Amino acid sequence: MFGSLALVGSGEFLPIMADFEKSLIDDGVKNGKAPLYVQIPTAAGQESPERLHYWENLGRTQAELMKVEPHFLPIFNRNDAHNPEFVSLINNSALMYMSGGDPHYLAETLIDTPVWKAIENNWRTGASLAGCSAGAMAMSAQIPNFRFTKREPTPGLNLLPTIRVIPHFNKFFRWIPDSAAKVLLHAPENTILIGIDELTALVKRSGEENWLVHGEAKVHILQGLPTQQLLHGETIHISV
Repeated sequence: MFGSLALVGSGEFLPIMADFEKSLIDDGVKNGKAPLYVQIPTAAGQESPERLHYWENLGRTQAELMKVEPHFLPIFNRNDAHNPEFVSLINNSALMYMSGGDPHYLAETLIDTPVWKAIENNWRTGASLAGCSAGAMAMSAQIPNFRFTKREPTPGLNLLPTIRVIPHFNKFFRWIPDSAAKVLLHAPENTILIGIDELTALVKRSGEENWLVHGEAKVHILQGLPTQQLLHGETIHISV
């Protein structure tokens, strides 16, 4: 049994995404997991204490709105990712949410650690796993360097080895045709390249064959499948 898996363009912990996040918790509970909302802010681990408190408070407010128990796990470096207390809190939680920041730092911090093994095992046994922005990008086999395009990609968490996600797609590529954006992003030919707009998610529900679009804007299939744009409620089959 695999849990639900959500790739989110932006908007983690915002009220407009509460119903969607609650549905992911409900999916996990249906699979026997405890109604716990686990925030994994690792991608922001190099940001200021004030910024980290902002993310913690935002997630707590969202959990209160959804009437579930929140756990903000301060996993900011590889030592933290070996903490058995954090592993215990991840185990059997209904939703694990990797939020935004630096995708390269997120993957580098979690790869081959007890925390990542706990996250993956909990998802494979029915919990929901969501990644927003950096969290979505890090699930691939490789993470491109958008800011330094001449640098080689860095290793990702490899949960979705054939998929590469471009979050905030409508923000960064608003004035560029999808065909041109694909060229700029130069993903390997065997990669399924997906642009996800802000406040929009692509989710594969536990037990479902197809991925479903949820949110205000679009999901852009740029490479690896027929080129198309999908709106809220539309589905697509993607083998993973």
